[in-house]
Amino acid sequence: MAVLAALAVLLGAAPAAAAPADDTPRPTADPAAPTPTAPPAGGPPQGSAPGGVTVGGDGLDTRGTVVADGAPPLPDGVVAAGWLVADAGTGEVLAARDPHGRHYPASTLKTLTLLTLAHRLDPALVVEGTVEDEKMEGSKVGIVAGGRYPVGLLFQALVMQSGNDAANALARAAGGTAPTIAAMNARALQLGAFDTVAGSVSGLDVAGQSSSPYDLALFFRELVADPVTAGLLLTPTAQMPGVEGRSPGFQIQNQNPLAGYPGTLGGKTGFTDAARHTYVTAAERDGRRLVVSVMGTENVPLRAADQAARLLDWGFAVPASLAGVGRLVASADEVPAPPPTRTATPTPAGPAQVAAGPPAAAPAAGDGGPPALGLLALGAAAAAVVAATVIGRRRAVRRTPPPPAAASPGRRAPPGSGAGGSPSTPP
Repeated sequence: MAVLAALAVLLGAAPAAAAPADDTPRPTADPAAPTPTAPPAGGPPQGSAPGGVTVGGDGLDTRGTVVADGAPPLPDGVVAAGWLVADAGTGEVLAARDPHGRHYPASTLKTLTLLTLAHRLDPALVVEGTVEDEKMEGSKVGIVAGGRYPVGLLFQALVMQSGNDAANALARAAGGTAPTIAAMNARALQLGAFDTVAGSVSGLDVAGQSSSPYDLALFFRELVADPVTAGLLLTPTAQMPGVEGRSPGFQIQNQNPLAGYPGTLGGKTGFTDAARHTYVTAAERDGRRLVVSVMGTENVPLRAADQAARLLDWGFAVPASLAGVGRLVASADEVPAPPPTRTATPTPAGPAQVAAGPPAAAPAAGDGGPPALGLLALGAAAAAVVAATVIGRRRAVRRTPPPPAAASPGRRAPPGSGAGGSPSTPP
């Protein structure tokens, strides 16, 4: 990959002693730290690829709002702190606000969990429920200790009902929580999702965990393009088996709030105290697919899903011929390598506040089975990349968030773009 190759060159060209003193290690999640209970004061940090490269183009290096030239005015009511609208086919980003802001993702992180495990686990494999599954915090589908649940059903429970217990059971089937998280971070790295740091398999708040409107769009575009995961997103109902003496069987329903949106391809909600409301979705109209992500908002004046619906309507009204303000990359291969001078030439700038990307956490030892071995290999690859990345410099440019509604230099936020920050009204 271009980024990996560039890191290898930098590592070979400059000894560790030559690295600037203000280099900042790439961020990691820290489950031992106090659990965050509110969004970061002053807004989230901004992410970038190794060397400070802005994934998707310099037009997305902004904390404000950017819109494609010639596009109609943005809809009213879109007040989320971060959001993005992109053509899933061409990758053109039509508009965005704080696209690389590293927000807490809440359960929208389950899109990465599904993306990582969908082709690693046999859907017919049966997983036995545990007491740990029963005790998971937050939203649960109702797994019972001693119950027997096929992996395919657990995937449905993960997507349809945002089951944190289902996420825990799937991670156990894949070799354990630690190697699954390592694999999630490695998968994000492969896709060029450098703003994402997974610290849990469910999206429950963990200090240092993050994703961005840009990265959520990358994940969801992959999910809707894969027939296996696309089918899971659109499954309307599923049946949970009964457990004798513990629980009767029951039906679960898809809780996507835009299930009735014309041409929907699915959606995933999220909410925690630190993330507030998050949502990612996609839809198709006249052969054109759009993906929309919304992060850091409240339920008023509009729910996250309703803001996403307005952005979808707006996006379909944008002529397909218009050039975007950036683009969704297909993989990390498409992320430019940082200029070598970033390492060799010191600058008077202070330390970068953000050095985005997956954490360097080493995967825990698995049970020796095939899933664990595959996850350990991915975790080792991620750790190797992280070690090389520490040598690369980070930009200290635009890392202090201005007011979220401000337009980036050289771009304009058209009339009707709405406020930039999230309302403080509780849900």
